[in-house]
Order: sequence, then C-alpha cells, then structure tokens
Amino acid sequence: MRALVIGRYQPPHKGHVRVLSDIAAKFDDVVVGIGSAQTSHTHNNPFTAGERVWMLSKVMKQSGKGVFFFVPIIDVNRNAIWVRHVESMCPPIDVVFSNNPLVRRLFSEAGFDVRHSPLYEREALSGTEIRRRIVTGEDWESLVPPEVADLIKRVDGVERIRILEEKE
Repeated sequence: MRALVIGRYQPPHKGHVRVLSDIAAKFDDVVVGIGSAQTSHTHNNPFTAGERVWMLSKVMKQSGKGVFFFVPIIDVNRNAIWVRHVESMCPPIDVVFSNNPLVRRLFSEAGFDVRHSPLYEREALSGTEIRRRIVTGEDWESLVPPEVADLIKRVDGVERIRILEEKE
C-alpha cells in the first residue's frame, strides 16, 4: 500500500522526519506531497520546491527508512478539482495523511482513507517557529536534521528568511 503525506516543509524539521519514518514503517511506499510548490521567497514559504525536495530527499535517504517519492504540488486554488490535480501528480495512493481540515475533507469526499498524521513536539517543531528563531537569532538548528541545516546555509536561507521578515 502507498501513503500520501502532504505538507509545505518550510523547512523540513525533525517532526516531519519522524512522521515520514513512522508512516514508512507501515506502508510499502510514501509519497511526500510538497504543497504550495509554486511559492518561494515569501515570509511563509521561503524555500523553493526544488530546495525542499533536496532537503527532504537527503534526510530521508540518510534515515534508510522506506521508499519515498517526492512530488511538488502546485496550488490550483479550486477545491472542486484539487484532489484530482494531486492524483495526477502522484503515483496511485491508498491512504492520505493530513491534519489540515480542508485537505482531510476534500480527500475524504473523494473516497480516500484519510488519517491524522501524528504530531511531535508541535510547539517547537513547526516551520513557523523555526523561521521565527532564525529571524531572532535563537537556536533553530537543533530543530532540524543536520542535513537540512547544512542545505539551508548552503542556499543562504538564513539571510533570505531575515530579509523576507524585514519586508513584512
């Protein structure tokens, strides 16, 4: 069976890795849907889809757990066709994991088995909190896998996030 897990991964953090690893232990394959793939260089979406694929593929390869497909998913802003759009971008899926109420509803209405993703240390392990810490100069690196921290630095993501915050 194949599971789909959709998120923005802005940036991927240790909670994401744990969720993906847990799901991979129970399914043959995991499709990692990288949402809002068309958006980058904004306050809430600082990284490109390619950068997020790069970060996630490097981390999950290092984990040695499961078979992963990384699929950038562009927002179509039309709920009536969104599930079919996602399906057209992915290999066939059997189960969808999400905690987003709209995503859950849309996939459920389309007949999919929809399940909640587990949450781990949600107060600290969130993209919003990591980006906030980057801006304020607090420790953020302990919240992401070392490979992600390295790639964020490699693409000058710290400075990018700080500049984007100044524009807000």
